[in-house]
Amino acid sequence: MPALAERLPLLLDLAHQLGREERKLAILGEGNVSARAGEGTFLVKSSGSNLAMLSTLGVTECRGAELVALLDKKTVADALVDDALLASRIDPTAKKPSVEAMFHAWLLTLPGVNFVGHTHPVAVNQILCTRHARTFAQRRLCPDEVVCCGGESVFVPYLDPGLKLAQGIRAAVVAFLKRGGHAPRVILLANHGLIALGATPEAVLAATLMSVKAAEIFVGAVTLAAGKPNFLTAAQVARIAGRPDEHYRQRALGL
Repeated sequence: MPALAERLPLLLDLAHQLGREERKLAILGEGNVSARAGEGTFLVKSSGSNLAMLSTLGVTECRGAELVALLDKKTVADALVDDALLASRIDPTAKKPSVEAMFHAWLLTLPGVNFVGHTHPVAVNQILCTRHARTFAQRRLCPDEVVCCGGESVFVPYLDPGLKLAQGIRAAVVAFLKRGGHAPRVILLANHGLIALGATPEAVLAATLMSVKAAEIFVGAVTLAAGKPNFLTAAQVARIAGRPDEHYRQRALGL
């Protein structure tokens, strides 16, 4: 695993890319990013920091196991969650990590997942706030959406941000793993936002940007086709996902 000093600049650059105002992925303190760091630790944006202007001071290194353990508890008072977040810090003087650090900690234990980016894209959320949300997660409209985002995204119904959301994400991803045997590239949260996972920052950014493009196409297709867009068939998606030339392109793009 790269040294902490090598991974931190990559994480900061990913945050700046996701926070670019013209991309409409996140504003103010919205969204967060994380990356595997040392043995059993990870880096995550601190609470209230801005993605576009994130600096070293806005990143906190945490012990992952302490936060993952919370997901096995039925209920935990908000004050105790705050205590656990603070206790997980490697440096006790560092800023408090985002409350969503709990799901970042767990997602970063998945094979091949080194970086996670969570945003609230306008284009994606205008679907996630409608009855079309689950369909958008499960179906694909274009080949490049399959290449960058996988054959299907994980869908999580609305849950209270924090412990309940982290538990819901884990349950939905575990079910996805049982069906497909591999980690998802994209997780969609109803009435909330998008999570992109990848081995590299490039993979996270590509999945995020392609999800936004797919959302814009989806909305246009639903509008023009009176709610009935022409999705790719399951066989077509499987064909794209299995093509050697697409695998080559994924490697070339760092996906």
